[in-house]
Amino acid sequence: MRVDIHQHVWTRPFVDALRARTSPPYVDGWTLILDGESPYEIDPDDRRDTTGLELALVSMSSPLGIESLPPEESWPVIDAYHEGALALGEPFGAWASTCLSEPDPDRLAKDLDRGLTGLQIPATAVPDDRLLEVLTDSDLPLFVHPGPAAAAPGTPPWWPAVVPYVQQLHAAWHYFHAVVRPRHPRLRVCFAALAGLAPLHSERLIARGGGTRGLVDPDFFVETSSYGPRAIDAIVRELGIDVVVNGSDAPYAKAPEPGLGAAAGHAIRVVNPRRLLSRRETRT
Repeated sequence: MRVDIHQHVWTRPFVDALRARTSPPYVDGWTLILDGESPYEIDPDDRRDTTGLELALVSMSSPLGIESLPPEESWPVIDAYHEGALALGEPFGAWASTCLSEPDPDRLAKDLDRGLTGLQIPATAVPDDRLLEVLTDSDLPLFVHPGPAAAAPGTPPWWPAVVPYVQQLHAAWHYFHAVVRPRHPRLRVCFAALAGLAPLHSERLIARGGGTRGLVDPDFFVETSSYGPRAIDAIVRELGIDVVVNGSDAPYAKAPEPGLGAAAGHAIRVVNPRRLLSRRETRT
């Protein structure tokens, strides 16, 4: 049974909380309004096929910018997201979100105790050490997702997803290796969208004095959403198969076909996600 670690669901409590807002991000009817991005029409009848999925992890989309709002604006939407996500039932699970403008590690710990899988943060955020310590103490993972992005003047609607999102993930990948890992050696992290292919720039990193190629962190994972066989193959050549996990970004995309054979597909869809999500003492 497969695991998909990256989905989004527009639950009723979450949509209602966004409708209650009067400035971006907010929902007008079924239209999502963001700063800098084109309006997005939410599908109120999303009935995705979860056949064959053991687990589908949903998250609050970080490009909305909810986490960085002041606490009095951020928490009502986050709480509504948690309420809706936790009520979805099998095979769904959920990543926690938290307010980053005024981090509250005690509140994060309480949210994780409700059965949330780990914490998601936007790639644009400098992670607060206290929040990462809560994750380490709980032996739960962190998911790094693209954050808010504005389209450059005159660019097409796909611009934010293809340019700023990728740039954000590049920065996050290198920041976590250079700054976060030394401070949090036991933290498990997964980067969305193959970390924007940042791992493929290791040769340039070495040329600029940034480290040694071939040292793979077994607890830094990348998920496959929005990429396909060529990109996945290149990442596997750089990082190996053990840190690549299946993600779809549904309903915006479908889980890619790795194209690497049955054994590799099983690793990406089943074995590796379980290692990312399982507490160390429960692994077999």
